[in-house]
This record gives sequence, structure tokens and C-alpha cells, in this order.
Amino acid sequence: MTISDYLMVMKYVKIAELKARLSQYLRYVRSGREVTVLDRETPVARITPIASGPPLQIREPLKRYRTLRSVPLPKPLPLDGDIVDLLLEERQGER
Repeated sequence: MTISDYLMVMKYVKIAELKARLSQYLRYVRSGREVTVLDRETPVARITPIASGPPLQIREPLKRYRTLRSVPLPKPLPLDGDIVDLLLEERQGER
């Protein structure tokens, strides 16, 4: 499918336009229509209305642990040095 096929079938919007008028496009989608998001004329996402009904299925929790505090923690990793020093070193490398 080419870009012109997308443009003729459904509404399309570039990322900057979507960011500037998100509420307007969400109202459009809420009315039952779809929006295709373009990144430099390339379709990258499609915003579609969700089906009616609960979006999540709620289930009973597992009875394995009575409280969150009773869940066993994994053993700490053996590290050479202080974790804070390692984090600072990693972050300094990004600057």
C-alpha cells in the first residue's frame, strides 16, 4: 500500500500537527473514525477507537502471598564498587 492509498482511505496527520491539536484528533477518534500518524510522509501509527466494554479483564490475585511484604526479594547482585558511583559514571558518559 502506498502513501496515497493511506491518504485516500482515512484521515492522516503529521506528528507536529497531532501534538498541536491532540484533543481535536481524540474527539475525531472518539466519534468512531481512525487517524493515521505520519512521520515525514511515512505512516508510523494508527489511532483507532477502542471497542466497547471493559478494556481490561480483571481477575482475582494469586493466593501465593498474603501481602506485598511477604513476596521474597531476589538476592542482591555482586557488584564491584558502590552502585551510586556506577550510576554517576554511566550518566557522565552520556553528556
